[in-house]
Amino acid sequence: MTFLSGLGLALLRVTLGAIFVMHAYLGLVVVGPMGIGDYTARMGYPAALGPALGWYMILAHGIGGLLLILGLFTRGAALAQVPIMASAFFLYHLRQGFFLTGIVVDAARGTAIAGGFEYTLLVLAATVTLVLAGGGPLALDRRRR
Repeated sequence: MTFLSGLGLALLRVTLGAIFVMHAYLGLVVVGPMGIGDYTARMGYPAALGPALGWYMILAHGIGGLLLILGLFTRGAALAQVPIMASAFFLYHLRQGFFLTGIVVDAARGTAIAGGFEYTLLVLAATVTLVLAGGGPLALDRRRR
């Protein structure tokens, strides 16, 4: 692996980690675990699973995001994100069309939000890339070996 490709993996890892940490914050502080649970029910999951899925998202994004930033247990931390991102893509955003500029009305909250799956698809693909490629030479994973 060249220095530049390692730098590219580090950039991808840190960026995705920051995105996941911020989404954990959003889920914990702004929306709340029960609010995340409501989203999962609207995606088709049983409502009884909502709280557990909400906490899974918060913990996987928060802890997994920090691990990605550090490059520690990179493949596992990225793999923990895949079910979340795949659910968001296939069960929620796919029906909204490709472009993020579409407006979708969230009737439950009475708000209009940007719809579209391009962002979710990008994050899902980048996450799967880290599952397959690992954290690269600049990750702490290298020092663990």
